[in-house]
Amino acid sequence: MRNLSLLSLLFTTLLFPIRGQASVCNEQLGTDGSVLWIHCPRKAVTVFPGTRFQREILWQTPEGNAPRNGWPVVVLSQGSWFPIEFSRPKNLPFGGFNEVRVIRELLDNGYAVVAPRATLNVGWITNLPHASYKLTSDYTVLKKTVEMISDGSFGPLNKKKVFATGISSGGYNTSRLAITFPGVFRAIVIQSASFATCLGPVCVMPKKIASDHPPTRFLHGAMDIAVPVITAQAFHETLRNNFIETDIIINPMSGHGWLDSSPEHVLSWFESHK
Repeated sequence: MRNLSLLSLLFTTLLFPIRGQASVCNEQLGTDGSVLWIHCPRKAVTVFPGTRFQREILWQTPEGNAPRNGWPVVVLSQGSWFPIEFSRPKNLPFGGFNEVRVIRELLDNGYAVVAPRATLNVGWITNLPHASYKLTSDYTVLKKTVEMISDGSFGPLNKKKVFATGISSGGYNTSRLAITFPGVFRAIVIQSASFATCLGPVCVMPKKIASDHPPTRFLHGAMDIAVPVITAQAFHETLRNNFIETDIIINPMSGHGWLDSSPEHVLSWFESHK
């Protein structure tokens, strides 16, 4: 009976690999054994080359065979002045090391990561002056990103399990993704940001939010002076008032940047909405 059970376990594991059992990323350790650098491999594609819309998109899928319907996927939006990378050293400002920890956590738990670079590698246009958002290069690039997720350009992805997260300017852009592409994103996590058109302490919230807005988690530091936590709380309350599933996690000692706990909080929110 014991041998039969072991064979059954082996057969089940072959059919349904345990996610997270092998990491696609590597760590560089110091002499004391502490992690000094995390390196996650990534691929890159340039869209609209030679035009004003030209932009690089970084992406990576998990190790192993994709599920039958493809990998769930997370669109990750960088913050201002901090170009997205899949390899980061420790002791970066704004919790930059935690960003690559978020990427690793997602890849190790069966999520593909797709990360378009922001305009000029600087920031997203969502909350900057523009005549019409749909005339911006951001809209063109993000629309193309969503299309490429569906057409297999980033490998076998599940277009019914698309999520989004981002920090600061990328957090505002995560909100913009949710309202610009209704029905695409199952859930989002906004780190150190608020509603799509807010900018730091200047934040006017709409009273009405579409009923199909994805479930939204906020991660924020109470000591954030760049994006006051009250703006995230205001968006959170607006979603609640419109009967949209939402929660907010505030670290009382953190300022502007990814939290040390962000990898776990991002993953758990997406896992609960798969």
